[in-house]
Amino acid sequence: MSDIFRRYRYYVVPGSMAGRIFVLLAAGIAASAIISLFIANMMRRADFDHIRAERVIASAVDVAERLRQDPGGTEEMLRRRLIFGATLAPLGVGINRPEAGLAQELAERLGPGSLPEVGQVPSGLCFKRKRGPLGPAAAGIADLPPPDCWIVRFTDPGGQRRAIALGLPRLSMPTDATFNLIDLLPIIALSAVLSIIVSRQIAKPLRRLEKAAADFTLSHDPRAIPEEGPDEVRAALSTFNLMQERVRAGFRERTQLLAAISHDLQTPLTRLRLRLEQVKDKELRERLLEDHRAMQNLVREGLDLAGSVEVREDWAVIDIDSLLTSMAEDAEDVGQPVQFLSGCGGVARVKPNALTRCVGNLVDNAVKYGGSAEISCTRGNGRITISVRDHGPGIDEKDLDEMFEPFTRGEAGQPGGRPGTGIGLTIARTLAMTFGGSVALANAEGGGLIAMVDFEE
Repeated sequence: MSDIFRRYRYYVVPGSMAGRIFVLLAAGIAASAIISLFIANMMRRADFDHIRAERVIASAVDVAERLRQDPGGTEEMLRRRLIFGATLAPLGVGINRPEAGLAQELAERLGPGSLPEVGQVPSGLCFKRKRGPLGPAAAGIADLPPPDCWIVRFTDPGGQRRAIALGLPRLSMPTDATFNLIDLLPIIALSAVLSIIVSRQIAKPLRRLEKAAADFTLSHDPRAIPEEGPDEVRAALSTFNLMQERVRAGFRERTQLLAAISHDLQTPLTRLRLRLEQVKDKELRERLLEDHRAMQNLVREGLDLAGSVEVREDWAVIDIDSLLTSMAEDAEDVGQPVQFLSGCGGVARVKPNALTRCVGNLVDNAVKYGGSAEISCTRGNGRITISVRDHGPGIDEKDLDEMFEPFTRGEAGQPGGRPGTGIGLTIARTLAMTFGGSVALANAEGGGLIAMVDFEE
């Protein structure tokens, strides 16, 4: 259920563009369909009224023509109900709601001076429903409603006023489906499905841009976004790729400057060491050489920091357990107290050298400041976490984040503690960012510090 919500969360969040597109599109499609259904229903009703009017006029014209040709015989037939669907109008039946449009059309068909009147009256005034053995016994038509009754009055060519009753089979207008919930549910459901499909297609390039922006904040070596989609989207993606490249160029220039300064310092430092070794006072010479070694370490780690930012390495899929086992064995071979405690059986797409250097820096820090290093690996939710634990004094909780700032050291690295420049964690975090990972610190239960490298499988 949580995976489904994450996948479709854009359509239930009113503030998201996909959510707004979904709401507007679904409402628009549903409204258009309902309006179209309403218009179709109105047109159907108009056709129904037109057909009914044509039948009334056709029947009235037919009876009028018969009366013109044979007035006496036709009147007798009407009285005896021998003409199907027509009879003499009952006396005293008035037309409460005359149909002016029908009267005008009938006047055109009957000629001037006919002065027709047309209107529908209750069926019971014209036709009495038969009761007897034939009525109820008729198969399938016993419950048919009585025909509609139309009263038509007109003046025939002889000047006599005629009144006839027309019985036309009753036509029932189909139910209006415009506001029928059962009929509207499929329209609303289909509108929602179509809206989701369209909004997904519209928002897909923007979600790629969102992911690329997030990756850019986590990696110094981001990949360009494929410039696909409508013109406006391609322009936005192209601008974002250009921005990435310009920021990357700024990193390269800064890195090259740092590397150049660090490299150029090597020569005067070498000359300085030669001259320091000529100092006759032994105690002073040792102090000066110690300061010189500290300066060389700063320069060397400055070069390492520059190299960690400018990592140009291909991605590869590697077995994490095999890598960590190899690193622990190599450290043990040179006498370092490093153990690989547990693996996770994970395979990940990373930059192998960057990951190796990142974990190596954490192991070196653990050995230098904590006396030993224990390496382990865990997996969960599509991510891999490599943990390096030491058994040293740890770090105050409030200072954990500051440890990643360049040249920042904990109490163990202060004067009187173990030597260090405070760049190791900075380099580790920078290396992790090149393959989309992150580095975090936490104090372990029972003492010591845990450094964790987290990245996607």
